[in-house]
Amino acid sequence: MTFASMTGFAESAGSHEGLRWRWEAKSVNSRSLDMRLRTPPGFDGLEPPARVLAGERFLRGAFQVSLTVEPRDTERGLVVDAAALAAAVRIAREVAAETGLAPARVDGLLALKGVIVSDEPAVSSDPVTRGHRDAAILESLAAVFDRLVKERCGEGAKLAALLGAQIDDIERLVGEAGRLAATQPSALRARLDAQIKELLGGVSLSEDRLAQEMALLALKADVREELDRLGAHVQDARALIASAKGVGRKLDFLAQEFNREANTLCSKSTDIALTRTGLALKAVIDQFREQAQNVE
Repeated sequence: MTFASMTGFAESAGSHEGLRWRWEAKSVNSRSLDMRLRTPPGFDGLEPPARVLAGERFLRGAFQVSLTVEPRDTERGLVVDAAALAAAVRIAREVAAETGLAPARVDGLLALKGVIVSDEPAVSSDPVTRGHRDAAILESLAAVFDRLVKERCGEGAKLAALLGAQIDDIERLVGEAGRLAATQPSALRARLDAQIKELLGGVSLSEDRLAQEMALLALKADVREELDRLGAHVQDARALIASAKGVGRKLDFLAQEFNREANTLCSKSTDIALTRTGLALKAVIDQFREQAQNVE
């Protein structure tokens, strides 16, 4: 299994008994596997097997797949729409009779829109012939999908490196937050002692009462549980990336959990330095989640 992105583009051309065609397929992000297939008239039967081919290769993504068919060399050309030409001749005669102007010339009539049209390739009605044709077209579609898999895996390799660097940043900020959090109890005690002296006019509380107040404040500001969970999420994220294919949904959910713990860390912080670190952590987590949403 290979770590894959959901974005990519591939194309391929093929031919069978003089009939030529071209497939184009592109994919972007989606929460599920969604494919829109466009084919010329007479090729509607390709859609069910095309969806099977996509399902065998992809887990998620919004796909736009289009088939363009060129007529056989013997069928290539222009034809006159007899009904349109007859209508144009009749109108030209009526105008000439009413106005006395010269009748319309043939080249003028043929230049009218809809009089000359492209000759469309005939779709064979023979089931065997049509089956061989469709099999050849589907074979080239499978090749397009295989190329698209390769493209998405190439993008996935770049994405894995980027996500890995972001996880390293998250781990670094979690470590920095841990070091800052370790200094909170002593800072809280000094701040509490100074505030009490200021409020009580220089009178200090007993050590026991100060310890009680300090314990309450320290409990509210304790972020060790959040830091432990953030550290565990870092390890989970690395394991998911290493496990490769089909981890996009899990990474997206993990990003939400990262963000939840970072929010709690910021809300509990009583130190400006720790708050700044928490905000920096949230910024990296947002970037991580944005990129995780590109993963298949």
